Amino acid sequence: MNSSLADITVLAERVRVLEAESAVRRVLHRYMALCDVPGEEDRLPALRQLFCSDAYWQGVGSRYARKFGRLEGREAIVAMLAGYLPPNPHFRFNAHFLAGEQIAVDGLEVTGRWLLQQLSRYDSGQGEAIVAALSLSFRLEEGAWRIASFTTERLDVCPLAHVQEGQS
Repeated sequence: MNSSLADITVLAERVRVLEAESAVRRVLHRYMALCDVPGEEDRLPALRQLFCSDAYWQGVGSRYARKFGRLEGREAIVAMLAGYLPPNPHFRFNAHFLAGEQIAVDGLEVTGRWLLQQLSRYDSGQGEAIVAALSLSFRLEEGAWRIASFTTERLDVCPLAHVQEGQS
């Protein structure tokens, strides 16, 4: 192989890796935005599209293993998420923030780890800040990057002062 062809091959692989990283980053950020409250009114079809048909979503560790367990399949995952989203009266406000990103591309599979900060105000008016560790894998399915596995472990929680709506 001549050097210019080798250079093109190396550049093509680098572009493929960068595109995969960017795509899975967009998938995860879309997931977080769909789980934020307030948010889109009819978000369940969009959530369905983010998961592989055989995906699993799992809570691990002493706090989340009991609370969430392991859900298998796109429909089971979306049904669980729907229980926390409007019109169900769980969250008045919920926002997700990601940090500490680590992404690895290996062929047609991508794995990633993030730290999540979730700020929530519940229907009761109480609020909390949660920090969790997320581990995800993604794969191409039907021409789109989708979540193949989603694992979450709560690391810490801090109650937030009770604030009435409209007060700051």
